[in-house]
Amino acid sequence: MHKFIPIIKQFIKFGLVGVSNTLISLGTYYLLYFGGVNYLIANTAGFIISVLNSYYWNNKYVFKKTQNGNLKPLIKTFMSYGVTFLLSTALLFVMVQCAKISEVVAPVITLVITIPINFIMNKFWAFK
Repeated sequence: MHKFIPIIKQFIKFGLVGVSNTLISLGTYYLLYFGGVNYLIANTAGFIISVLNSYYWNNKYVFKKTQNGNLKPLIKTFMSYGVTFLLSTALLFVMVQCAKISEVVAPVITLVITIPINFIMNKFWAFK
């Protein structure tokens, strides 16, 4: 049981970073969307800002695997989040255009799918 304590602590830290990341992503999205920016552009801006936030905190606080100035984990982080960004953008488009779900609600629904995928990709690939 004691060998799982570090993994549990890491998962909790990842969750805290994920909450801040989600708030930043959604905050950016809603700020831009309600400011008149197209929802897909707002989604892209939220993605970029939130991935930079995620990389910083996961690198320094959660996984503690890299040194300053190392671009490899940053590139892997963007690639990991890029996969889920494409998935969330496709889901967002389908929900808004086909299922007629509100542009305000649809981004929240996509998080249920993309958050677990992000954790797995970051833990086992980007910060391995």
